[in-house]
Amino acid sequence: MQKTTRTNVIKRNGEEVGFDLSKIVNAIQKANKEIDKLHQLNDYQILAIADMIADRVDESSHAVHVEDIQDMVETGIMEMRGYEVAQKYVRYRYKRELSRKSNTTDNGILALIEHINEEVKQENSNKNPVINSTQRDYMAGEVSKDLSKRVLLPEDIVRAHEEGIIHFHDTDYYAQKEHNCDLINLEDMLQNGTVISETLIEKPHSFFTACNVTTQIVAQVASNQYGGQSFTLAHLAPFVDVSRQKIRKNVLEERKECGESIEESIVNRVTERRLRDEIKSGIQTIQYQLITLMTCNGQAPFVTVFMYLDEVEDGQTRDDLALIIEETLRQRMQGVKNEKGVWITPAFPKLIYVLDEDNITEGSKYWYLTELAAKCTAKRMVPDYISAKIMKQLKNGNVYTCMGCRSFLTVEDTQRNADGSHKFYGRFNQGVVTINLVDVACTAEGDMERFWEVLDERLELCHRALRCRHERLLGTVSDVAPILWQYGALARLKKGETIDKLLYNGYSTISLGYAGLYEMCVRMLGKSHTDPEAKPFALAVMQRLNDKCQEWKRAENISYSVYGTPMESTTYKFAKCLQKRFGIIPGVTDKNYITNSYHVHVSEEISAFDKLEFEADFQKLSPGGAISYVEVPNMQNNIPAVLSVMQFIYDHIMYAELNTKSDYCECCGYDGEIKIVEDETGKLGWECPNCGNRDQNQMSVARRTCGYIGTQFWNQGRTQEIKDRVLHL
Repeated sequence: MQKTTRTNVIKRNGEEVGFDLSKIVNAIQKANKEIDKLHQLNDYQILAIADMIADRVDESSHAVHVEDIQDMVETGIMEMRGYEVAQKYVRYRYKRELSRKSNTTDNGILALIEHINEEVKQENSNKNPVINSTQRDYMAGEVSKDLSKRVLLPEDIVRAHEEGIIHFHDTDYYAQKEHNCDLINLEDMLQNGTVISETLIEKPHSFFTACNVTTQIVAQVASNQYGGQSFTLAHLAPFVDVSRQKIRKNVLEERKECGESIEESIVNRVTERRLRDEIKSGIQTIQYQLITLMTCNGQAPFVTVFMYLDEVEDGQTRDDLALIIEETLRQRMQGVKNEKGVWITPAFPKLIYVLDEDNITEGSKYWYLTELAAKCTAKRMVPDYISAKIMKQLKNGNVYTCMGCRSFLTVEDTQRNADGSHKFYGRFNQGVVTINLVDVACTAEGDMERFWEVLDERLELCHRALRCRHERLLGTVSDVAPILWQYGALARLKKGETIDKLLYNGYSTISLGYAGLYEMCVRMLGKSHTDPEAKPFALAVMQRLNDKCQEWKRAENISYSVYGTPMESTTYKFAKCLQKRFGIIPGVTDKNYITNSYHVHVSEEISAFDKLEFEADFQKLSPGGAISYVEVPNMQNNIPAVLSVMQFIYDHIMYAELNTKSDYCECCGYDGEIKIVEDETGKLGWECPNCGNRDQNQMSVARRTCGYIGTQFWNQGRTQEIKDRVLHL
């Protein structure tokens, strides 16, 4: 009865606890007492079953769910030929399950309030589950999940989701008629005015005011959807000259009043100096307000800021945009102070810098901005980079930002601006369902003919799940989120009007996600998809996903698109489900995570340039969104190398980023990379290499986990994935 294991158990409420052998013994004894003595198990047999289960739990590479342990109990009793005991045990389980189904949310919510729900605690690396606002959102999410699974979604889709065959994203928001990602039409809202909390906000009369209004818009949008959002600095650029003219007028009046020279060159110098101060204050307002804002879902807005010089006309406006971009990069490179007064790396806003002809080579007009971007990346992991050259090739000559970390709108000829250009700002994404490609391969057991059959079956399952997302939004009236649907962020519909027309004809997209392309190839061909013999198969699978999306789009006039899923907690969930369904398969299911989308496996040795060139072929087949990265050491003293990678991105791949390290230990002041270590129970944690501090509350760790930078730590699967990453440079 003293036998212990190093592996923990996950209870139904999400709490992770130590393995308790006595609970298994007690459960078997209860069932044992309910049958006649002739068919009872003896104490030795009961203890043998419990010991056998303890050994299996100890062999597991991850925390074992209580349901899995109960399955082991049933099997163990049957192996001891205790058929009558097993029958009683199964009946007892069934009664308990019925009892729990009568109210499935109580235990999860109570565990959340007591801070012991491990799954929820580490579900999102930018949400702190201890604070009340986050808990309130998670509690509402528990209710939404319960309603979605019991009432709103078809049973087979729920079952496939729970078994890890597919992932129906954001079930905690599905009960409400919300969508995930937005490209805010900031230009419309600033130039034509908007309404926030029933208050009319007119066109700003200065750059600083425009920045202030922008942060209010971002907060309102974030509180009315559940995903990422993006805006462009180009929409703020015209307000720089508004401030310039206003400042110039004041300077002239002041100098006349004081009897000072009003020579044009002097007035211009004073004006530009004051203008720079206002730009600095405006960008500071955006940075600090976006970081400190707490929306109704208990987190800072997941917002991306786009920096593309050619988005405005050449001349004064483009030079003004360059001033804004320069100040944005300088402030981000500095970072923000934490409660101890230490400069650290903030998670938001995410920055995207577009590489183009006028900034990519030394001597080009805006090369100084590219150098500044490189220094910022080396220190703070942002900005990320879009190649205008490659994007124009893939997106019909267009260059535009994603709706958050990687979700791109598709180019639609049906959606045009007044000047005839393709429309992107004001459009959005309806939601995501992800297919587990590793499960397809494991189900097919290496049989190629069977693989394609299973893939088509699973894709149709995803299609029906995506239809659920779409149909949930149908009939939504604009009144549910006026900032989105009535006052310009996404549209200017009338009160009482439904959003239905925005769900068709290419105005919005809906995403078929995918995960585990690498492990799929290993299971089917015994090779990584980087192997020349496996790559054609991987590309063929990607093409099948795209073909299906086009087939559905033609039939339904809904813009389905293939999306490289940025898995966070899902990587751990998929891994655990695969291990449960198929056991441990070397190179396939033997880790606590599976690989994001098409990425090269994190442990595979490959150079930064080879990785980017290889993954570029897969980005082409992820029109709904994808981002590649290279893992690099501290590059602050090697900016030329950063610039070389950026120039390679410009020539070879549409969207990429560099993963650097930016950590801080509050115990000893160490400023470098905090390491991942394994404790005596086998659980992964973080340790300062300088002083040995392992208290996560006494350290600041920032890592790229799914496109965004995470700062609230991660579940065990994602932590193992971070630990396994090899350097590419």
